[in-house]
Formats: sequence, C-alpha cells, structure tokens
Amino acid sequence: MVRRVVAVLLVPVEWSPPGVDLRVWRSALAEDVVDLLARLAQAEAAIAATAEDRKLAEEIAWPGMRIYEVPAATYLPVFAAAAADGFDQAAVIAGDAPDVPGMILGKLLAPLDGKAVAVAPGGPGNGLMGVAAGLPAPEWLADHDLDSASAQLLRRTAPQPGDVTSTPEWRRLRGPAELASLDPALEGWENTRALLGG
Repeated sequence: MVRRVVAVLLVPVEWSPPGVDLRVWRSALAEDVVDLLARLAQAEAAIAATAEDRKLAEEIAWPGMRIYEVPAATYLPVFAAAAADGFDQAAVIAGDAPDVPGMILGKLLAPLDGKAVAVAPGGPGNGLMGVAAGLPAPEWLADHDLDSASAQLLRRTAPQPGDVTSTPEWRRLRGPAELASLDPALEGWENTRALLGG
C-alpha cells in the first residue's frame, strides 16, 4: 500500500484584513488548512515549519501529529523528511488556503502514479498552492518557496516538461482581492470565517 503524507507548510503571511492582528490571522488560516486534513482518507497529515514557526505549528497541530522542522519554508526539505519517515508520496500545501476543498488535494496526489511531480497553482500571481512528488523527490527538482514557484519554473530542470503536471488551481489568501472570492457556502474554514465576522 502506498503511504502518502500531506504537509501544511507555514508560509509567510504579510497581509491581514483591517482590524485583524496578523499573527491571529495567520494562525486561523493555517489551522483551517490543518483541520481540512482530518477528513483526508488517502493520506496522513503533517505540518512543516521553520524553527521560528515551531511554536505556531505546535499550537495548531492535533495530538500526535507529525511536525517537520525545516531550515527554510520550501518544499524539498519537507520531501526529504517525509522520505526519511518511510512515505512513498508527499504533498506540500500552503498554510494560507483555508477553504481548499479535499477534492483539490486528491487531484494533486492522483497524478503521482504516472508523473514525477504535480503542482496546483495558487491563482494569478500567487505561486503554487501545493506541490506533490513521489519519494525520494527527483534529483532534478529544484527547491523553491511556494510564493515564487510555478509549473513553468519547475519544468525548466525536468528531463521532459511532461514530468511536471499541473492540477486545478486554488487561490491562496494573499490580499483583499482573494478575500472577496471566499465562498460562504463552502464547508470548513471556521477559524478564518470567525475572524471575518461569520
């Protein structure tokens, strides 16, 4: 049986809605993503964080949840840690997409049976929402943070462009424009919703 892990990467968050403390906002976004993983049947869940974000990771983790401490908020160290834990496949997703549906995460993992790497764009100008790979990660896969990465950038070092496949995008909450696109009808994102007044 293929062992999979989905790790929420605590990415930098530099914007919060007016009147909402940035740290509280960042914590709510990440906690909602972590809570979503509780419903994933096909993968285990983890949090990846730098040393300075370790405390936040411990605050939002469920009991017994893996926390991978990484030197930088990029995906390759997370893949290395997951491979060392015996996982066959891993996905790293941004901790600022609180309403991402489980279906999007499933589609990020699905191509790994035939492709080396899969990416989910994070919406216009917002890097990647997630990146997934078979483990150990391919040697040609260059390391990037999710803010600056793109499918095109990852394809540059791939033996063939088709080695990196794109899956449906899901926007990250990076500013006011994305905030306006939140769908109140979608389930989940309770912590973020509460900060926005329901």
